[in-house]
Amino acid sequence: MPLNPQVEALLQMMAQMPVLDFATASPADIRAVFDNPIPLAAPPSVARIEDISIALDGRNLDARLYVPEGAGELPALTLYYHGGGWVIGTLDTHDGTCRALAQKSGNAVLSVAYRLAPEHRYPAAADDCYDALVWAAANAEGLGIDGSRLAVAGDSAGGNLAAAVAIMARDRAGPALRHQLLIYPVTDNDFSLASYAENGGGDYYLSTDGMRWFWDHYLGETSAENAPLAAVLRTASLSGLAPATVITAEFDPLRDEGIAYAAKLKAAGVAVDAATAPGMVHGFFSIFEPVPDAWEWIDRGAANLKRDLA
Repeated sequence: MPLNPQVEALLQMMAQMPVLDFATASPADIRAVFDNPIPLAAPPSVARIEDISIALDGRNLDARLYVPEGAGELPALTLYYHGGGWVIGTLDTHDGTCRALAQKSGNAVLSVAYRLAPEHRYPAAADDCYDALVWAAANAEGLGIDGSRLAVAGDSAGGNLAAAVAIMARDRAGPALRHQLLIYPVTDNDFSLASYAENGGGDYYLSTDGMRWFWDHYLGETSAENAPLAAVLRTASLSGLAPATVITAEFDPLRDEGIAYAAKLKAAGVAVDAATAPGMVHGFFSIFEPVPDAWEWIDRGAANLKRDLA
């Protein structure tokens, strides 16, 4: 299909901005551009937002709890891991996304500010995200949530981390998850896929050069073969994992690896709702104000969370 007209208009506007050269850009350069979001004119409303600190062994993580209207006394909880290639992204960059998911699902959302690369390389982010899940389950009473009804969600690198946490929870006999919402997730570093060839030139927001840069900063000297919680598509068995929603975008370099992960989940007997959003580009899920057609997909993911967390 052609580009969604709303997306096309946004890309034309973005084309007027300076082009980032990933060959020379530092993490500070990329963060300066992407970690200063424009405030939403009409952010989705929720009943309560609380900034909290997650005390873990040897470190504290910032987090933000969103409780929507009508959530009840002990709502279910979705832990949300923001995108940004494991290098960029903050609680603020994904504030609107978490508000939207909380509002539409009717459940609480806890956004986790995990440690970023290259200051903290693999597997620091995955460890933080899993440990935050364990902490949330153990501190459910203090959070005012039902610790027996938990899900994970994330976009892009955050989708990768949500998938990794689901695997870790299974393998470590951790908290039981009822759902995993994976939004155009990173699942491997195979740059030979057709979706990279078709969409990785830089015309559709995310480029192949950008993804190579993110992978290099996250893994450092570690190879993907030795990073199973990063290259989650290579996991030997995906059986026994929580039901999943996998949303990919037609004009996204990550499209094919997300589709492949959904197919592998299905083959392992996991219940999966997988779909590719036609005409959409990477990042569309979080830009629902200039791209209101994204709401269809937010509604879909939120409905699946609501169903499985009921």
